[in-house]
Amino acid sequence: MKLPCAALIPLLTFSLVSAENWPEWRGPRGDGSVLDAPQFPVAFNLATDTVWKTEIPGIGHASPIIWEDRIFLVTAEADNRVLLSLDRVSGKILWSRVVLSSPLEDLHRLNSHASSTPATDGTRVFVSFLDQDQMFIAAYDFTGEKLWESRPGVFSSRHGYCSSPVLWNGKVLVNGDHDGDAYLVALDQTTGRTIWKTDRPNKTRSYCTPLIRVIDGQPQMILSGSLSVASYDPDTGASIWTMKGPTEQFVASLVYNNKANLLFLTCGFPERHLLAIRPDGRGDITSTHIAWRETVGAAYVPSPISVGDYFVVVADNGVSSCFVAKTGERLWRERLPGSHSASLLTANGLVYYVSDEGIVSVVRPGRTFDLVAQSPLGEKVSASPAVYENDLFLRGESHLFCIRNRSANPTTSLKTH
Repeated sequence: MKLPCAALIPLLTFSLVSAENWPEWRGPRGDGSVLDAPQFPVAFNLATDTVWKTEIPGIGHASPIIWEDRIFLVTAEADNRVLLSLDRVSGKILWSRVVLSSPLEDLHRLNSHASSTPATDGTRVFVSFLDQDQMFIAAYDFTGEKLWESRPGVFSSRHGYCSSPVLWNGKVLVNGDHDGDAYLVALDQTTGRTIWKTDRPNKTRSYCTPLIRVIDGQPQMILSGSLSVASYDPDTGASIWTMKGPTEQFVASLVYNNKANLLFLTCGFPERHLLAIRPDGRGDITSTHIAWRETVGAAYVPSPISVGDYFVVVADNGVSSCFVAKTGERLWRERLPGSHSASLLTANGLVYYVSDEGIVSVVRPGRTFDLVAQSPLGEKVSASPAVYENDLFLRGESHLFCIRNRSANPTTSLKTH
């Protein structure tokens, strides 16, 4: 059966109940989009809208993932890399497991030793760390029992490690772009054995989490890095298309706009670019499939959003731009408070930004700049937000917050752990 153009990651990624799970980096579609959350908070007051906040030990920039009533989060305490499980309703830490004890790698100042967001298929939780010079992937069940561990390849980067796993068709897919013999690898979700491993060109560090889409019946795993933008078949690792450049290093993930049938890229270092790419090519598409290009206002770290007719990006310095997705016409360019590392979120036609200082700005994309709300979290933030039903989950420097529009459920009391 041929899947529709907009088909996404497998149905196993979604809950069988009405609420949508947030099972991996940037949620169920890997693009920061939220569906069916009509009472999702816009402006919030911590004193009245915090359902709970829980102190998180150690340091980590990874985002929380959520499956029904369970939250999973990783952190680093001394030489230990740790997986935590929390109760989504109360915020209570249910269990903590030391996944890996290993000497700490050198880091870029914006990185941490627990920056890779886990992933879950509803039965297992998959985590990703660096064990000295080896990529380390492990699977745990929901009770905290380790199921398997794997070291699928070497990894070397003076900026540290961040490679969030994504799930597809029984596989754990991990990006191994680094300053050496780089690769992409697919592991069996049940056993951890390597299903396929594909060499990457150019041997250059990058930190892009792949985006998976089925476009015109063809599954594509799309990522930037290693001096290129490329698409692979996630079932086999075979190359579909590649584009040279447009720069050396990449962090932000791509997004896809189904209406315009375009992929959007923001990067990077040493040059910064915004690109719209037609995803229907084969082979080298460098000179044939760039729909539009811009160099002003690009982001290096924060991943962008495409919502409706618009493409929205925030640069690391906090300057945001809104474009017409199809044509690249810039509609506005405005500064938001502070610097930004967290990736964007979109819900109910609005775009959510979280600054490094913890200021949540909400903007309505359109032909003019419309700042709807700004709310301070009161903690620094490096992780990207997560969502379940109408609740917003933000990982601050020291706490995980659950924030809700209290008028939707005024009887819930504030709990602190």
